Amino acid sequence: MRVLHLYGGNLYGGVERLLATLAQDRAAAPAIAQEFALCFRGRLWRELEAAGVAVHPLGAPRASRPWQVRAARQRLRRWLRARPAPPDLALCHAWWSYALFGPALRRAGVPVGLWAHDCASGRGWLERWAGRHRPDRALALSDTMASSLQHLFPGLHASTWRPPVPLPPPLAPAARAALRRELATPDDALVVLQASRLEPWKGHALLLQALAQLPASAPWVAWLAGGAQRPHERLYLERLRRQADALGLEPRLRWLGERGDVAALMGAADVFCQPNTSPEPFGLVFVEALAAALPVVSCAGGGASEIVTSTCGRLTEPAPAAVAAALRELLQEPALRRELGSAGRAHAQALCDPATQMRRWQQWLLEAAP
Repeated sequence: MRVLHLYGGNLYGGVERLLATLAQDRAAAPAIAQEFALCFRGRLWRELEAAGVAVHPLGAPRASRPWQVRAARQRLRRWLRARPAPPDLALCHAWWSYALFGPALRRAGVPVGLWAHDCASGRGWLERWAGRHRPDRALALSDTMASSLQHLFPGLHASTWRPPVPLPPPLAPAARAALRRELATPDDALVVLQASRLEPWKGHALLLQALAQLPASAPWVAWLAGGAQRPHERLYLERLRRQADALGLEPRLRWLGERGDVAALMGAADVFCQPNTSPEPFGLVFVEALAAALPVVSCAGGGASEIVTSTCGRLTEPAPAAVAAALRELLQEPALRRELGSAGRAHAQALCDPATQMRRWQQWLLEAAP
């Protein structure tokens, strides 16, 4: 079966990691031939090429410029006409890709699938634009996300599929020590890690408020991984740094920027904390942290509630005192951290075992074949 993925590709986060994983693990779904079409050449493009899959350019349209949208759609239709055979299914990832390219795909006679990566609210110009045309098939990463599609497409059945997440080998003690030295972190410090896009709803400000309530005598350090990719993210980062300075936290914080070694960071940390102030649609990073044997602290709701249980982490209210209490418990009890970390690794495998999930993805696609 021939499947074409369409996406922007100008940023890097959970969606991009998922697409790269699908390319890297494609041998586990041998009945599926995958190709990718992106608008922007960036980190995702490079990772797909390194995985050995075909990547096709769609131009770099902006939704606010109708002539660019028309040109990108025309480019896609020309490319489809030049192919020996059309794709059996085109998967548009997220609202933007679906709104931009869904009409051109339909005009070319290609079945169109919407792969949701965010919860639908039924509000906002981009969702309304995407909601003009009902997809032939729909896929989501969590039950929360799948059920939210009813706001746009009443009666639509959306399947839930969790992405593959491999269990990384434990970080060697020498590598762990070297990474901590690189990040000016003592060997005996307890490291709280957050690795996420710089979006306010990811809870960075809430985490800083919670950290300020931890005992001053506790030997903890916080690593904040994630670089500013857009102008509003740079402004947000500046606000966070001013907040950290006002709280007196700067000596304990390490602002890491964009990192390509998040798996290693997780192997060298002790607790993962991302206290979302709005529900996480899925939370791939939570599964990755559990796979690395890190106990997870987050706020209840959305995808986090489908991933994190009391056996592998703590879900709290989105309040500084609640997040601080969960962190304090984990930082003060090493045996509990080990117990939750071990259970989390098994839980991540049960949720997102790569071989199992790739087989399930292949089955879902083949059910759509004509």
